[in-house]
Amino acid sequence: MTPRRLPHILALLALPALSGCGGKAPPPPPPPSAQAEAAIKADGGAAHAVLGRAIDGLFDEEAVGQTRALLIVKRGSVIAERYGEGIGPGTRLPGWSMGQCVTGVMVGQLVSDGRLRLDETAPVPAWQRSGDPRGEITLRQLLQMRSGLRHSEGAGLDPGSDRARMLFLDGRDDMAAYAESQPLEDMPGRVFENSSATPVILADLAARALTDSRDPERRRQAVADYLRTRVLDPIGMRTTVADYDAAGTMIGSSMIHASARDWGKLGDFLRHYGSVNGGQILPRRWIEFMRAPSPRNAGYGAQLWLNGPQSTGRQALWPGQSPANLFACLGEGGQYLVSSPDQLLTVVRLGHSEPEQEAALHDRIGALLRLFPGG
Repeated sequence: MTPRRLPHILALLALPALSGCGGKAPPPPPPPSAQAEAAIKADGGAAHAVLGRAIDGLFDEEAVGQTRALLIVKRGSVIAERYGEGIGPGTRLPGWSMGQCVTGVMVGQLVSDGRLRLDETAPVPAWQRSGDPRGEITLRQLLQMRSGLRHSEGAGLDPGSDRARMLFLDGRDDMAAYAESQPLEDMPGRVFENSSATPVILADLAARALTDSRDPERRRQAVADYLRTRVLDPIGMRTTVADYDAAGTMIGSSMIHASARDWGKLGDFLRHYGSVNGGQILPRRWIEFMRAPSPRNAGYGAQLWLNGPQSTGRQALWPGQSPANLFACLGEGGQYLVSSPDQLLTVVRLGHSEPEQEAALHDRIGALLRLFPGG
């Protein structure tokens, strides 16, 4: 046998094995849809076709629910943007608990102005009576979700939860009064507990710092003006609006509506440590505080989720898979505002996912983030 014939014989010997396996390579992945192609303005360093398929995956309604808006910002520029039917770049959408990040920024501005103090006891009148242990709760502890106040967050809109009672049932007319009336279940500062009541207390403190009036309209106007002139307009969040309860308290836990682009601007503002186009809107040290781990939860800062291990419950973000300094504002039903400083990246997803879809949504957003360099 000549050496020249050997490769042909080896190829013939391999044919039965190939036919036994079907002899066909797996089909290539489908190309991105026309909607995904139209959404991508630049790839930002991600492989174009893979990015397109990831975008399609986040609009797979059966798997992840209804995505109404998806925004990807790289180095401050929108590189991909896609919307659901009837929704566009200027459409206000609810962020639900994402709004707590706005509340945290507003409180930071009040601290910067000297109207509130981080390490003094929170000036809640109901807590100032002699012998009331709640008088030991500080503003820092409220911001870091470790007040020690009794609170049942519940799942969804469980009518037995304090969140549902405060927002929709017996507490809805004066949400701060409901939240502030709760007793301690642990010593202030000792235990982390995620609580929708806490940012409502923070919003009440903001109103008290801005006006002595108890008139609901004056309270609402004082906070709305301050929020607009000192927070939203400087960041460029022109579409953003907040809701108020009947007592004039901003519903700082959940009722803030903004376009996907406005939420993206908030993420970049936090990524840039409180500056916009080189101008420092909020002291850098306040954003450093928001992005620093709470003493009782490495996965939470101050009104902001961090990419560390959670002290309770499932992982909120992707520790060990995405950059350690990644952070997020999160809301019920699958609202995500994720910013990754190492990747110069901000991602916004707004929509509605059922509880059984949220794990798939979480995984797909994590996979999307990993497409970009810098992690």
